[in-house]
Order: sequence, then C-alpha cells, then structure tokens
Amino acid sequence: MALALPLWNEKKNMVLFIGLKAQFQIRNTITMVTRIEYNEENGSVKALCKQGRLKEAMRVLTVMCRPLGSSTYGPLLQECIRKNSATEGKLIHAHIIQTGFQCEDVILSNILVTMYAKCGIVEDAFKVFEKMVERDVVSWTVMISAYVRHGDADEALDLFYKMRRTGIQPNQFTFASVLPGCADLRVLKDVHEDIIRGGFELDTFVGSALVDMYAKCGSIEDACDVFEKLPQRDVVAWNAMVYGYVQNGCIYEAKELFEKMPKRDVASWTAMIAGYAQNGQAEEALKLFREMYVTGVELDSGTLAIVLASCANLAVMEQGRQVHEVMIRSGFGANVFVDSALVDMYAKCGSIENAREAFDKMSQTTVVSWNAMILGYAMHGRGKEALELFEQMQLSGTNPDNVTFVGVLSACCHTGLVEKGRQYFDDITQYYHLTPTMENYGCMVDLLGRVGCLDEAEDLINKMPFQPDATVLGCLLGACRIHGNVALGERVAERIFALDTKCSAPYVLLSNIYAEAGRWSDIEKVRKMMKDRKVTKTPGCSWIEVNKQVYTFAVEEISHSDIQKIYA
Repeated sequence: MALALPLWNEKKNMVLFIGLKAQFQIRNTITMVTRIEYNEENGSVKALCKQGRLKEAMRVLTVMCRPLGSSTYGPLLQECIRKNSATEGKLIHAHIIQTGFQCEDVILSNILVTMYAKCGIVEDAFKVFEKMVERDVVSWTVMISAYVRHGDADEALDLFYKMRRTGIQPNQFTFASVLPGCADLRVLKDVHEDIIRGGFELDTFVGSALVDMYAKCGSIEDACDVFEKLPQRDVVAWNAMVYGYVQNGCIYEAKELFEKMPKRDVASWTAMIAGYAQNGQAEEALKLFREMYVTGVELDSGTLAIVLASCANLAVMEQGRQVHEVMIRSGFGANVFVDSALVDMYAKCGSIENAREAFDKMSQTTVVSWNAMILGYAMHGRGKEALELFEQMQLSGTNPDNVTFVGVLSACCHTGLVEKGRQYFDDITQYYHLTPTMENYGCMVDLLGRVGCLDEAEDLINKMPFQPDATVLGCLLGACRIHGNVALGERVAERIFALDTKCSAPYVLLSNIYAEAGRWSDIEKVRKMMKDRKVTKTPGCSWIEVNKQVYTFAVEEISHSDIQKIYA
C-alpha cells in the first residue's frame, strides 16, 4: 500500500515535496564526485534515532533516494512523535512516497497516524487512516483518541460505532480512549454496556476512566458502584474517585476516602487540596498543603496554583510569601501558570506593588497573567494603571478575553469613565468578536448605575440575551439605593426575589432604600418577607493572621476556643 501524503494539494506540502526532490537531485550530482559513508554505530539512521539525534538522522535521510523499509521508517517516526516534530514527520512521509515504498505494514501505518495525531494535525491523521487498506484495533484506537484529545467527541463516538459495525472488537485501550468523550450520561451508559459485554468492566484502566466520567456527568452513585466493584485499584482509580467526590461537592466523603488510600501521589494531594479550596475551605486547603510538604511529596504547578489561590481568598500574605519561597526552591520560578497565580495572590492580599514586581519578572506572559494584573489594579481602585496595562497588553499582541474586560470595565467604574466604558463594552463584540458574559454585563450595569444612568442600566438588562442573575440585578439595586430611586428599586428587588435566592443582600438593600425614604412600614414588610422565606442575614466574618496561624472570627462570637484570651 502506498501511503498518501495528507493535504497534498496545499502549497506548504508541495513546497516541502519539491524541496525534498531538489535535495535528491543535488545528492545524485554529489555522488558522482564523492561517496557518503557511514557505519551502524554512528552514521545509520536507526543508530542516530536510538541516540535521539533526529536532525542528523534527517540529514542522512535527505541524501538517500532508495526506500529504507519499515524497520527504519518506524524508529524515525517514533522519534518524531517523542519530540513532537511535525515538520520532520512530514519529510519522512514525503520520502516514503518519493522513493516509491509500497507499504502494506499496518504497524508502520499506525505509527504514521499516531505521529500526525500527537503533533495535533488530526485532519492529516484521518487522511492517512482513510487510505489504509487494512486496519487493526490499534488503528481505530489511535484515531478515536486523537479526536477526543482535540475536543471532537462527536467524531470520536461516530468512529467508535463505525468500528463496532466493521466487526473489530475494541480492547481496554479503545474503551479508555473513547470514555472521555462521553459527556452525555445516556451515551456513557451505552458505552458502559459495551464494556460489560466485552468483559472489561473489572479492568483497572477502564474502571478508572468510568469512575472519572460518571463523576463528571454528575452521577456519583454510578461512579461509586464502578469503584467498589474493581478487584484491584491503583492510585489512578483512587484519585478518580476522590476527585469525583470533590467535583460533586462531597468534600466529607472525599476526605474519608483520601484517608483510606494505601498510596498517594501528587495528584491525590492536589485533588483533596482543590476540593477544600473549591468548597470554601481555604484554611483546610492550606493545612493539607503543609502536611503534604512535610511528607516530601514532589510538588507540581497545579498544587502551587491552588494553594496560592487559597492564600488569596484568605488574604494571608505571609503564608503566600512562604508558598512563594517554596515555589522558587522547587524550581517553579519561571512557570507561567504558577507565576500568574502568584500575581493574583499578592494583588488580593493587598500588595499591588509585589504583584506588579512578580508580573514584571515573568519571562513569559499569557492572557491569564495580564488579567491577573489588570484585575489587581481594578480591585485596588487604580483604574488608570489598569487601563494603561490593557493598552500594553494589546501592543504585546495578546488577545483579551471576557475576563480581561471584567477588569477593564471595573477600572472604568473606579475612574468614572462612562464613555470609555461604553466603547470597551461595544468592542467586546464589534472588535474582538467575543460574546459578553454575565460578568461583563454586570460590570457595565455597575458602571452606568454609579453615575446615575439608571434607566440605561435597566434597558441594558432588559436587552440581555439571557436572563440576568441576582448579581447583575443587585448592581442596579445598589445604584437605586445610592441615587434614592425607590420605584426602580422595588421593581428590581421583585425580579431578584422571583429568582428564589436565599441571599439576604437584596432584602437589606431594599430595607435601606425604604429607610432613607422614611417608609418604615415597608421595612417591616421586608423583614416579615425574610422571616416567611427563611432568609437569614449572614453574620460578618473576619480573618487575622498571628504567628503564621490564621484565625477566623464571626461578629459577637463567644464560642471561639481562645475566647478568654481574646476578651482578656
């Protein structure tokens, strides 16, 4: 079988082919004068591949106009996969075609499909796959996995069902590859039935993937059922179940299972730390991180980013500094993901100067990094610096996203730049071709409300392509209180109450609007409404850091363990 070069008619591949052909012609001229010699130890293509010297192997390849065979093409392509080298991979494919190599070896074809897939060129991988005269289970599995990894779950599932119709039986790797594409619970259960029929339900590899996907689909009971039936559970299976509980807000069950784990790796600790952080238990997240660090588990960027976010949420800068030191000692000082979390932590802890210093030291920046710094300036009321940084971001060639505009519009709020805010809001759709999010609308309503453009703010809410949430409506209600607009305040409050929110803030705001208007009887009505709907006002809460220990206090609390020392 002759392997077809994908995207043959595209200019870039034609140039690639012509260039290779020219090299062959040059070689033929050179060989009239001299002879290229190389031996198995240091000159052969296979030997160079074994040594990881892909570039040198390619130089040898370009002066050879005879087919090399599957035993040489295979290692070359494998080295391209290992180094994610699509250009060299295409050159090898071109060499196969130019030398007229007739390949009926399904293994080499599978390697070629894998090379294109791993290099992110899924369309080319499929073109090679389609040209294959013979396909085995590996061929189908590689192609299914490629579609799933690149976010095309529908294509992956279509290919899986087509595979079944051809009579080829999927193996455990096929099922593990297709399962991440089963985001619909009905489809997941359908594939699960295939797994049972194939006899792979008790396979640890497949079982772990099933646990993960059932949890992601919100069916934690099914995830538990699969987990409990596994005869052997490796750390991946345990991690899948722990993280499944975390994803579904079952933090107690996650902690209980975490404590039972016979072996933990960095993913186990990170899953549990993330669970605490995502469920509003930042103190527990920091406590567990300290325990993890003491045990000597090797850290990763995900762990550090989550811990820095927990420090930011608690506004405990001293602990954040300690994590920063750990980050540097662990070799994450130039990790863009962790560096962005560091900028965010310093900004939220009140040290905007340290945040800017961390931002300026970054060797590489992404939209996340710029967002962290812009939002930090906006949060501190430094709208001018936020907008100047946004201009720098545009000049750097980094495209903003919706989070960027949350910071930009917030900066306009703090500086009273209504016209500029309107322009930025219009730019979201007209210039950057983004769809405004709920947060973007909320920022714009807040901006208009602060300067007294209440009718315009209400009109913007009414024109939203989706129903406003309590936060967006709350921005307008707050503006009604500032500007004493009782009638609009009542209308907005009714819309919030209709959302059946248990948050006390809109009730308190409406009471304040009535109080400033001297409508005391209406205040009593609001209080009765709160009582009837069982809405309670959340007591104020504060954190204080003493000797590197974080303490939490509620208003008028008397149950604290150190209450005698506090009031002494």
